[in-house]
Amino acid sequence: MGSVQRAMRLLETVAAHAYGAPAKQLARETGLALPTAYHLLRTLVHEGYLRREKGLFFLGDAAERLGRSGAQQKRRSTVADTLAHWRDSIGVPVYYAMYRDGEIEVICVSDSHQAPAVEEWADFRETGHAHAIGQCLLSQLDEEARRDHLARYPVRPLTPNTVRDNDALLRRLARTGRMEPVVERQEYAIGTVCAAVPITVGTTAATMAISLPVHQADRLLPAAHRLQAEIGRHLGSLTLSISI
Repeated sequence: MGSVQRAMRLLETVAAHAYGAPAKQLARETGLALPTAYHLLRTLVHEGYLRREKGLFFLGDAAERLGRSGAQQKRRSTVADTLAHWRDSIGVPVYYAMYRDGEIEVICVSDSHQAPAVEEWADFRETGHAHAIGQCLLSQLDEEARRDHLARYPVRPLTPNTVRDNDALLRRLARTGRMEPVVERQEYAIGTVCAAVPITVGTTAATMAISLPVHQADRLLPAAHRLQAEIGRHLGSLTLSISI
């Protein structure tokens, strides 16, 4: 444990020197004996956590990967906390999804016993035509990208309410207003209604969505508009967090 603590002190000290630092300076600043500092620095260089150039030590690739991983986890935690707050304040399960590399990705879902999420009984990636998340993401793409997606994941009926074919879906998407919530009623799952709100994250299509049992359908649009208002108030502080 002592060696780990000393190694961490060295890493933190190196990180504070953007232009590198020699072993003697690092030993002095960390309060380590020079032989101990040399031994730990050699080990950290060997493991890729540090690199040495012209007698100076810098953070290595392994340390930078750790930093990126930690930052990504922090961003994910921020998104999860925000979705949980909206779940509790609005009283609905909340979903966050993106369209990335030609695929629908549900990044985070926040639900509870009182507000359960929709069961993913058919792969969300392959059934974007049938749920509000997918329809909202596809509505943000251009015509060519939509047709490319549907060529890979063509429309297929999931319930009696599912859109019938690719052309019918494309016509519906073309009519969708740029910032309007997208609503589907029992198209993905009988007994469930959903709404999704479009979000702009740079050039990436993204959305936050909600779902409700069909007997609470009258709550859907008011809840979606409330979510949209919350997103508008907090998007500035969330922009970096949701780009994950």
